[in-house]
Amino acid sequence: MELCPCVKNILLLDFEGKRVAAKFFCDDWPTNGAKEAFEKAVFNKTQKTNARSEVEVTMLENNIVVYKFVQDLHFFITGGEEENEVILATVLQGFVDAVGLLLRGNVEKREALEYLDLILLCIDEIVDGGIILETDANIIAGKVASHSTVADGLSEQTFSQALATAREHLARSLLK
Repeated sequence: MELCPCVKNILLLDFEGKRVAAKFFCDDWPTNGAKEAFEKAVFNKTQKTNARSEVEVTMLENNIVVYKFVQDLHFFITGGEEENEVILATVLQGFVDAVGLLLRGNVEKREALEYLDLILLCIDEIVDGGIILETDANIIAGKVASHSTVADGLSEQTFSQALATAREHLARSLLK
């Protein structure tokens, strides 16, 4: 049994099940054909669900798959059957929210393809070799923005959102 939770893959598919971005962190799918077959199986199993408001969970091939749909993009995180669904859902929500910040709320395939480099950097900031590094969307987006010359105005946006979140937490703590 491993000491820390691990992610097997992160997938971002379009509304037809075609790959927008994907990163695999284990050898469960050794060939590109096996990876594409898994992506298709995940899409086929989840396409009839309505995972727009909350993260959904399913089992597929002895793996836990957590997923959420935003506009015409489908976000997936896969973990082993022994992984904690709540942790995987937290990773997924961090990924979805960070992509939303990076794409300035315009989360759709066209925009995702235009800023694919930012999405791939985002995945790298979240998971490294299957080990979860970060789940906070503001931190992830901030790190990606600091690495990117394309996202000049992004760090200001992320900072202002972080400041708004801090204000909100302070206001809540004062009301208690």
